[in-house]
Amino acid sequence: MQYHGMKRALLGAAIAALAINAPAAQAATATGTATAKILRQITLTKTSDLQYATIISGATASTVAVSTAGGVTCGAGLTCTGTAAAGSFDVAGTSGAVVLVGGDSSVTLNGSLGGSMTSTLTYSAPNITLGATGGSFQVGGTLSVGANQASGDYSGTFNVTANYQ
Repeated sequence: MQYHGMKRALLGAAIAALAINAPAAQAATATGTATAKILRQITLTKTSDLQYATIISGATASTVAVSTAGGVTCGAGLTCTGTAAAGSFDVAGTSGAVVLVGGDSSVTLNGSLGGSMTSTLTYSAPNITLGATGGSFQVGGTLSVGANQASGDYSGTFNVTANYQ
């Protein structure tokens, strides 16, 4: 009887040893990949201001429009002289990247002798693709000039933005 007990103990130990060394029934492995894309920081530089030229106001309200290409349209009852120009901005960053451009939709111009005028703003493109030397966009606008607008030098600031798409 002692022999059978020892035999059972040895058999149990052998089975336990095999169970410890047996591979897991459903073991699997896989690999993953980590990725990153680095873009240069965007720089945005104003190269010229939006200029509506010199305007002689009339007895009725009207508008002066400067296109993003720099052309000027002087409304009825107004006289426009001098230089008009679209605002221009240079963008630098990673070549080949698409940059969304935009900013304020309007700007208030305050006069040096009182008075104010509002201009709606337009952008030459909603986005640009940067080349090796960057890219640029222009800002035009339509200025609302009041009847007998107060004399003076008018100015106002507006914000533009450039962000990677």
